[in-house]
Amino acid sequence: MFHFGFDDFEDQPDQTRLAELASRYEEADDTTWFDSDTLEEIAAWYFEQGRFDEALDVLDRILAVQPYSSDAWMRRGIVLNNMGDHEQALAAYDEALGLNPTDVETLVNRGITLDALDRIDEAEVSFGKALELDPRNDETLFNFGITLERMDRIEDAIGLFERCTEANPEHPEVWYELGYCFDRQEQLSSSITCYDRHLDLDPYSHDAWYNRGIVLNKANRFEEAVDSYDMALVINEAFASAHYNKGNAMANLGDLRGAIEAYKRVLEIEGRDAATCYNIALAYDELGLSESAIRYFEMAIEADETYAEAWYGLGCCYDGLERFEEALTFFNRAVILNPDTADFWYAKADCAYNLGRLPEAVNAYRTVVGITPENGDAWMDFAETLFETGHIEEALSAYRRALDLKPDNAETYFSQARALFALGQPEESIRSLKMAFRLDPDQRDEFPHAWPELFRDSNIRLLLGFEQ
Repeated sequence: MFHFGFDDFEDQPDQTRLAELASRYEEADDTTWFDSDTLEEIAAWYFEQGRFDEALDVLDRILAVQPYSSDAWMRRGIVLNNMGDHEQALAAYDEALGLNPTDVETLVNRGITLDALDRIDEAEVSFGKALELDPRNDETLFNFGITLERMDRIEDAIGLFERCTEANPEHPEVWYELGYCFDRQEQLSSSITCYDRHLDLDPYSHDAWYNRGIVLNKANRFEEAVDSYDMALVINEAFASAHYNKGNAMANLGDLRGAIEAYKRVLEIEGRDAATCYNIALAYDELGLSESAIRYFEMAIEADETYAEAWYGLGCCYDGLERFEEALTFFNRAVILNPDTADFWYAKADCAYNLGRLPEAVNAYRTVVGITPENGDAWMDFAETLFETGHIEEALSAYRRALDLKPDNAETYFSQARALFALGQPEESIRSLKMAFRLDPDQRDEFPHAWPELFRDSNIRLLLGFEQ
């Protein structure tokens, strides 16, 4: 938040002069010869240096002589607020308002402190009084907007921030906050425009370049996002999050090697990080470099043994290498860690099937369709495996569910016909085969090879139109 007040003491004096003045103050045996204006300058300098205890001591000296100075009480409140002593800060602001109840600066700073105490209703009242006194005060509008933003009242915050830009288009922070709020509202173009306005005022704000990159990435403007992250990194090369999200944008552009380089820089800055190792592994996997992918999936797991996606990725690598036993072990770990992720169960089911462990595959497919009942492909695989394990009636039900979801799938009609024949429903089976042939004539060519025993039956050939 922007705590104004000390910034408004006077025009900023020469810092060297102030430092020398503060030094003389500290060395003086008798400080009574320092007048109140000089003491205010010294307090301001201490505040700017983060030496809050010294600033508070000087302000207390002023108040000992001038106990009715509302300005000194307000400044005391600002110092206490920055020291984290919010209750005492409020007491100081109340003293100030008792002496000058229409002081906008004090009302705003009081609102800021009430916000810090989560006394939001009271903060709103304080900001509201300040706006009644000065409806175009940019700091009132800005800080009230910050409070509403923190409450997730984003639309209301935007309204106040926009009024702030009208009052002061060169406010140092308002365009940044507007960029953030428009991002929250998925108004990406407006967000980018606001970050650009902020960067016009503060071109060395690495956070603004970074946030701009995030929004550009959301807008699928990946090359511009990379450029924006690069600007953040020119200003702050050790900005790990910028390297990380630059890697994401480069991956979105298909520059996987560039993405890997960016991710590895994150590891150099922050040490081993599970999510970063995982992303490197994904990039290597997409490049077909399985050994490197395995190494980084393993590094992700070493950093976080509960990282289910990394166990799953490791399983996929071994599955691709047809090392199914190892793959199944890793898929099992993934489903234990995250039992509600259908993809993990699906991979386990396929792997168990490839190993010939059909009962295990059936149970895994059953879980997949339980988690994602609208997944037609999963119902089809479930049906096929049920059929192979002799659960014909349940297989038929699964085929029918698959067809409910994908009624134009010729392969499902073709496979369903087998279940119908096995259950002694030849007429239904013939109808299912005819539908398969109608939807995909290639299925007709497949029939003699898939079911040679049925094709040898002249009646079936006749019913299916193979003979006239």
